[in-house]
Amino acid sequence: MIGVFDSGFGGLTIHRALIDALPEQDFVYLGDNKNAPYGTRPPIEVLTLTCAGLEALFAQGATLVIVACNTASVVALRWIQQQWLPVRMKQDGIKRNAIGIVVPTIEAATGVSWHDAAKEEGGGTIAVFATARTVDTGNYPFEIRKRRPDIRVVQQACPELAGAIEAGAPRETLRAMVQKFVKELEDRELGGHAPSSVILGCTHYPLVADLFAEQLPPDVPIIHQPEATAAALKGYLQKHPEYNVTSGGKRVFLSTGYSAEALPLIEKFWGGKLEFQTI
Repeated sequence: MIGVFDSGFGGLTIHRALIDALPEQDFVYLGDNKNAPYGTRPPIEVLTLTCAGLEALFAQGATLVIVACNTASVVALRWIQQQWLPVRMKQDGIKRNAIGIVVPTIEAATGVSWHDAAKEEGGGTIAVFATARTVDTGNYPFEIRKRRPDIRVVQQACPELAGAIEAGAPRETLRAMVQKFVKELEDRELGGHAPSSVILGCTHYPLVADLFAEQLPPDVPIIHQPEATAAALKGYLQKHPEYNVTSGGKRVFLSTGYSAEALPLIEKFWGGKLEFQTI
């Protein structure tokens, strides 16, 4: 079974793409809605909460977990992979892994795979919209410039946007927030002009991707993390068949507690009703 972990509902954007790409796989989803959003929390809290989420998914039988949260991926994932998971394996002898969504996003944005040499192809400007914590790490600019030094990367923190989506804020409220953040970035970094492309660096933001598109010229592509992550997972499972165990496409949805006001937006995106078990 494959687990998908997020700070709340945003990871369902990744989860939907994973199910579409791998319908035969068993998936269990956990949203830590009670503690969302992670983007304003101190790093040690993000790490602690992410480890707790992984433990809950391991208890459900998952041996591979997709950390479908940008904040958790850039703040906690490397330590989890290098330090925590090896200790867990020594404790019970079960091989488990956790992989994130930042690597496939950067590969899609740059056209350079993680282990290939850097290249230059004409530059441009990538705008990253993300939580304050993700922006503070500088992970996206650092990793993109390593692979494409010809690309300029600008960032815009979007305080409270993930929380507003999580709480089911009215659409006009969300539109005003997105409009404000796009204008702030363009005025501060780009002299009022639009970027060449956009990364929505929080998995909540694809739920309002149409609102971002409203504020951008129609020829500015938005790089979609869900599709990039799904393609990366398919490749990962081919290389690691020990995690590629199919048994009929079981679906389990778990939450630590959520606001019902957000369900209409979530279920509209999902395309049907979702039944969450609270843990």
